[in-house]
Amino acid sequence: MAEENKDKLHIRLHVYDTELPVNIVREDEKLYRDAAKLITTTVNNYAGVFKGRKSDKELLYMALIDIALRYEREALRNDTEPFKNILGQLTSEIEEALK
Repeated sequence: MAEENKDKLHIRLHVYDTELPVNIVREDEKLYRDAAKLITTTVNNYAGVFKGRKSDKELLYMALIDIALRYEREALRNDTEPFKNILGQLTSEIEEALK
């Protein structure tokens, strides 16, 4: 247990207008801070355009959708399954030709 706690780090993240205390794995600190910065920047961009016309909750949801869409697009772009299928097929054909 003590070994587990050594790798944990307690930090405070500033996300938009909120301070969040979180316990994280030490190696992930930069990722957490970058994620908080991305959220804050995205919400601020939407707030700059829609503040006064949309509620804070709507601004947060808009930012959440924006970030989720980026994530989904990146996941599709990095889908390697079609390449694995083609490589498997080519390997089978090569093996068949070498027999």
